[in-house]
Amino acid sequence: MSRPIVAVVGRPNVGKSTFFNRIAGKRISIVEDTPGVTRDRIYADAEWCGHNFTLIDTGGIELKSEDVMWKHIRAQAELAMDIADVILFIVDGRVGLVSDDYDVADFLRMSKKPVVLAVNKLDNGKMDDIYDFYALGLGEPIGISAEQALNLGDLLDEICSHFPKMEPEEETDVFRIAVVGKPNAGKSSLVNKILGFDRVIVSDIAGTTRDAVDTPFTVNGKKYCIVDTAGIRKKSKVTEDVEYYSVVRSIEAIRRADAVAVVLDASEPVSEQDIKICGLVHESNKPSVIVVNKWDKIEKDTFTQEGYKATLNEELKFMSYYQPLFISALTGKRVQQVLTSLEKVYENASRQIPTGVLNDVMQDAMSVNEPPNYNGKKLRVYYTTQTMTNPPTFTLFVNDEKIMHFSYKRYLENALRKAFDFSGTPIRIRVRNRKNEEI
Repeated sequence: MSRPIVAVVGRPNVGKSTFFNRIAGKRISIVEDTPGVTRDRIYADAEWCGHNFTLIDTGGIELKSEDVMWKHIRAQAELAMDIADVILFIVDGRVGLVSDDYDVADFLRMSKKPVVLAVNKLDNGKMDDIYDFYALGLGEPIGISAEQALNLGDLLDEICSHFPKMEPEEETDVFRIAVVGKPNAGKSSLVNKILGFDRVIVSDIAGTTRDAVDTPFTVNGKKYCIVDTAGIRKKSKVTEDVEYYSVVRSIEAIRRADAVAVVLDASEPVSEQDIKICGLVHESNKPSVIVVNKWDKIEKDTFTQEGYKATLNEELKFMSYYQPLFISALTGKRVQQVLTSLEKVYENASRQIPTGVLNDVMQDAMSVNEPPNYNGKKLRVYYTTQTMTNPPTFTLFVNDEKIMHFSYKRYLENALRKAFDFSGTPIRIRVRNRKNEEI
């Protein structure tokens, strides 16, 4: 189920980034008084009263400027508006209504999207200063102070009221797969080989696939939906206006997937961007397979594959559970194993361990390596229970959660992985004081 997208737009220096950071709960956008600081779209997930959505902060809109930079910013804002479900138009209540506000309002009306008007910088609570902004013809303005967090609840209520009705997935028994990776790693070729026909345009030009393309298909009576995503570029190389749009859709595809195929190009060294893409999948808590494509282009000997795995072991220390698969989308070698490997890691992510068996394993692990002490106080683990699947999540009830060192938590995770097959999936361990029975 996709999250609604809210594009935050306005003239330069009206406080968009301050609002964005306040709602996102952390300082993501740079906040300065210099117009033009926020040049590209910056996004963050947010939540309000049960509504989960994605905010996109855009650069200030200067419609009359012929400067190349301002044209680029305007194009970025247009793309943000194009993919948005709701547009939040922020104006400056301290400066008051200006002629450029009328121009931006006319510009927003052309999008045919719901527009919510927020009058910012009413820092003294002078909400009566909003009435001039009715003249923009965008409905009732809502007075706020992003800096002081005034009236943001009313604004968010209004924004959420315009979200499209979120329908559940049409078929709950469909296995959803996201295919992600750098541009030109062979994602589209892999998708086409799996599907058996050219569903996705294949080109040697990096960045051909600019959107996420859903394709349902059936194999041996089992229903699948495979999503080929645009290549995720390094930030410094995000030069085209459509590129950020592609990244947002790729991340959304990961979020919606049951399992993720991360495609690497074997003909190139493992790059920083490859690692960052793996990090996105890991942070999304999704089971995954590292699909090493173009293996046919490599001159191989007996140790070539082990050497590549050694490189992955070093670069992907944060996801030591990774499962590699060496294929050639061009020749079709091992491509038939991609679906079975993805199903296997999803099965591992869905594994539920009986509480009795789980506690036996944990007790054995703690008898080999005793829990740590802190200031003479020893950590005691009373019992362990699995509280979630996808990803497998385990809660340990202890006498004092502050004593649990991250290294001992990692030791217990390794004990769980040794006892049960959790390959290809992250697992989480939570620690709670026994007096706080809330899981």
